[in-house]
Amino acid sequence: MKASVESSLNATFAQQLAQYYELTKPRVVSLIMFTAIVGMFLSTRGMVPLDALLLGTLGIGLAAASGAAINQLLDQRFDTLMARTQRRPLPTGQLNAYQAVTFALLLAVFSMVVLSFGVNMLTAVLTFASLIGYAVIYTVFLKHWTPQNIVIGGAAGASPPVLGWAAVTGEVSADALLLFLIIFCWTPPHFWALALYRRKEYANAGIPMLPVTHGDKFTRLHILLYTLLLAAVSVMPFATRMSGWIYLVGALLLNGKFILYAIRLYRLYDDALARRTFGYSIQFLAMLFALMLVDHYRESYLGWLGMN
Repeated sequence: MKASVESSLNATFAQQLAQYYELTKPRVVSLIMFTAIVGMFLSTRGMVPLDALLLGTLGIGLAAASGAAINQLLDQRFDTLMARTQRRPLPTGQLNAYQAVTFALLLAVFSMVVLSFGVNMLTAVLTFASLIGYAVIYTVFLKHWTPQNIVIGGAAGASPPVLGWAAVTGEVSADALLLFLIIFCWTPPHFWALALYRRKEYANAGIPMLPVTHGDKFTRLHILLYTLLLAAVSVMPFATRMSGWIYLVGALLLNGKFILYAIRLYRLYDDALARRTFGYSIQFLAMLFALMLVDHYRESYLGWLGMN
């Protein structure tokens, strides 16, 4: 009997932990942490100091998780109206508002302590600004006030590589801002592809996403225009000598496929195609940053050999 009770308690505790984990939007946070780590490695010709790598990644990841939890807390009323978000921990009642806010604040405080005392104050300040930008400015105001919500709010989401750069160097350089610009230009076509096939849900929730306020064709045109802008920005690391030929060839191939998706989406809309475009956009960003990393250490290796 006692063993049965203990087993039940353990199962309940595991389920509770799983709900807290879901509150952090783990897939989004993993991409944030990856781009932050790439920013760290691109900031130096050699190996990233272990303390900056571990503590910087931890602090940035905790702040991103806190922002995700606050976002879900503030958006729970709207999440109940959308099929995509109805199964989140708060709409289903598996966690309550008190649990969510306590968890989010603990993550935020721990993040700031780690970054302030374990990394540097600049990274802590920039990370806190990004947290407020996403969790408050975007979630409370931009998301519900303007169809340009993700364009303006994209600044917060584009900051991770800058945070990673600052964690290692203690400063923000032009190259770090170029990484920021790539993600900033990537955000609109990425998110508008999702908004296209979820437009009825956004309309039902009263959220003024671009397809809701300006229609599908207008949105598809802007996806194409931003994808072209992204392609131009994505080759700038080669133009500035931040990256070499490996990156350039890979970036051209990745962008070519993204542009084809955008053209097809513009010419003949289909929900399934919008889903595939959204899925590819995630792969695109991860592979683009991975290419930067591979290219960077190839260039660094040749430099160490005196061949570059």
